[in-house]
Amino acid sequence: MNKEMFDLCNWIIETAKSAGADDCKVYISRNRFVDIENRERKLQTVKEATTQSINLSLYVNGRYSSQSTSDLRKESLKKFIAMSLENTGLLEEDPFRSLPDPKYYEGRAEIDLKKLDPNYGLLTPEKRKAIIKEIEDACYLYGGDKIVSVTTSVYDDNYEEILITSNGFEGSEETTICWAGAQVTVQDEGDRRPTAYNYVGNRFHEKMPDLKEIGKNAALRALNLLGAKKIETQTVPIIVENKNVGRILWGFLSALYGWNVQQKRSFLADKKGQKVGSDLFTLIDDPHIVGALGSCLYDGDGFHTKKRTFIEKGVVNEFLIDWYRSRKLGWEPTTGNTTNLFIPKGTRSVEEIMKDLGKGVYITGFLGGNSNSTTGDASVGILGHLFENGKLTQPIAEMNIAFNHLEFWNKLIEVANDPYIYSSWQMPSLVFSDVVVSGI
Repeated sequence: MNKEMFDLCNWIIETAKSAGADDCKVYISRNRFVDIENRERKLQTVKEATTQSINLSLYVNGRYSSQSTSDLRKESLKKFIAMSLENTGLLEEDPFRSLPDPKYYEGRAEIDLKKLDPNYGLLTPEKRKAIIKEIEDACYLYGGDKIVSVTTSVYDDNYEEILITSNGFEGSEETTICWAGAQVTVQDEGDRRPTAYNYVGNRFHEKMPDLKEIGKNAALRALNLLGAKKIETQTVPIIVENKNVGRILWGFLSALYGWNVQQKRSFLADKKGQKVGSDLFTLIDDPHIVGALGSCLYDGDGFHTKKRTFIEKGVVNEFLIDWYRSRKLGWEPTTGNTTNLFIPKGTRSVEEIMKDLGKGVYITGFLGGNSNSTTGDASVGILGHLFENGKLTQPIAEMNIAFNHLEFWNKLIEVANDPYIYSSWQMPSLVFSDVVVSGI
């Protein structure tokens, strides 16, 4: 953003403090996005917009509020600031609310994370339509006469932000991202119509994977669900596909967050330094991977980011503790959220692992389910394939796995060599032993 926006942030801080605020934080963002969707080769949706907003956090006599407006005119902002201060004064005191100690702002890395595509402006309407058409054509080519419907979309945006606090923090960044993919529905026996999807994202649209492969993958994932059915309940090894690991990992990760720890809803709250998983379970967060989707130099509190190992060889090492929760808990703060989260990859492919396992279940999707952050109990529906002697055999659906996270991650016996790079959670496929797969 330009100097005018920085000056506006500082003007808001000065105006708020002059009007009675003890401290404040100002966050200005601007986002331009384009979203196009085709359904069955016909244009379904076109959205293009530029939005901007200001979020003002106020700290007044032990009270706190956070309020937003999209009107950036100074005359309007004067009224907004006055109203925000008045509203804040009506709230209950919260002695734990404050801006962070400025020492946590220090040490910010000075590197170019390459989050901005310099050629973003060259992404024309014609190119976006061409992206959709190429993915769409591949879906129909590989889906053949089994296709019921294909929904294809492309989304891209250019995002800018400024964050300034009254106690010395100043940060800004500009980013781009492009997402493209398809959802494919195919005709199975009777009324069954399995649906699968494949969407990928990158900071640079020119570094997206081959568009034909995106469409082909979406179609084949749907076709692979044809004939899916329940099988007998059994205890077998399972392999969770890389792009689906995040779905099952979230139930574990949620117990590391400060809000759950503080509210006594975390099954990991008293487990720091204790072993809760196998030696293969190491969970690393690296905010400084150049070009990655989750990379950043500072977090929402203004803390400088750094590489963290939350779980190391199965042992709880760190929690996700923002400034506010750190004050309520009396703990040292770390950060409030993840950036680029990953489990270090192994050395073998899924195909090689399958051959050694003999018989098991390869999970390619989860349906519904829940995970209790207080107890660690979880249950999710699954779909995928039975495999035997290294080959996929019967597609499966309408089945379930139920487990407790404190036991489940001890069953991690191998990590594949295939991290999924089109996500901020770059997870490889994971192999677990002796999991009860419930069906018939």
